[in-house]
This record gives sequence, structure tokens and C-alpha cells, in this order.
Amino acid sequence: MKKIILTVAAVFAFGFANAQSGDQSGENFGFSKEDIFVEGNLGFSSSNDKNTETKVNNFSFTPKVGYFLADNFVLGVQLGLGSDKTKVSGTDAGKNSNFNAGVFGRYYFLELGKRFKTYADAEVNFANSKYELGPIENKSNGVSAGAGLGINYFVTKCVVLNFSLRNILSYSSSKPDVAGAKSTSQFGFDLNGNVANPFATGSFGVGYIF
Repeated sequence: MKKIILTVAAVFAFGFANAQSGDQSGENFGFSKEDIFVEGNLGFSSSNDKNTETKVNNFSFTPKVGYFLADNFVLGVQLGLGSDKTKVSGTDAGKNSNFNAGVFGRYYFLELGKRFKTYADAEVNFANSKYELGPIENKSNGVSAGAGLGINYFVTKCVVLNFSLRNILSYSSSKPDVAGAKSTSQFGFDLNGNVANPFATGSFGVGYIF
């Protein structure tokens, strides 16, 4: 959480340092009804437990396309690609690969100056995952849903930087792709965004408004 707070602070500092000239010129930044919005977000996290000699690396990429039904509300579709790899004492202990596709809605509710817009969003996804360890391969299918918070910074009127905490509130259900298997579900609330969804991490992105 400390890293997230420092990162957000750095984004704010960068934005305020570079926004003064544009703000003083009287330019307006924001979204309008019928805008089309394309966005791509990257997330990465790494942990290293020296007590158990366990290292875990997580990566995610989420492209989105949305259409503004109102000046402050966008509805769209998204894809998700992600993976996490675990090593114990330097030996591979398994890799998870994830793919999902779904829909999202985003509501902008607060402006911090002219260039910063904060939002809350929610998403529902159908997901597929695969676990690999040597010759062992297990697949599962499921559904996930979540709600999170984020902030946009307008570099120009069309180019937008994004920082988000996905799935602060999250739910997921998955079922192994084998006959007779039963589903497993998880529900949670976590400001680190990592309870029930493999894509639930803080992420940075870039968007473009058409």
C-alpha cells in the first residue's frame, strides 16, 4: 500500500508541475457525451519472502474501448491478459495464465483542478485460467466481478494518463475444466486490490479520446 500511495503522489506532482501553462490558458479538459475512449492498462507486482525463499511475479494487461453515454459516464468492453509465476528456492513452483473478456462501466464524480478527473468503476468478466507445473496442466473457467477507483490526468485534450486500483471490492467463481468438478468462489474487500481476481492490481495506463 505504501508503494501505491507514493506512486499516486508522484503522479500528482508530475501533473501539477506540467499543467500550469495549459490551465492558465483557459483550456478545458474532460469528456463529452458520444466520445469514444480507448485505453490500455499495465499492472505488475513482485514479492520475495526470504523466510520461505518464495518469489512471486504478477503481470497484467487490460485494453478497453468505451462509449460515453453522458459527459461523466462511459460504458464499454474490455479484455484481460495476466500471469503469475512462483519460484521456491530458485525452483519453478507453478505458473498461472489468465484470460478474460467482459464489460465495464465508469462514472466520473470529482474534478481535482482542470486536468485531474477521479472515477469509480465496475466490471463483470468471463474468465479462463491455466495452471502449469512441468508436465502438469490444469484449466478452469469462471466469472468475476469487481469495483474499483481511479484517476485520469489529461496530458492534452485527447491523451489521458490513468492510474487505477481495480477490484477493491471483488467476487470470483471458478470451476476446473474436468468432469464432476465443483466450483470455488471468493469474495473480498481489499484496498490493495488482490483478493479474488488475478487482474486485481494497481495499474497504469494511457487512453485516447476520439
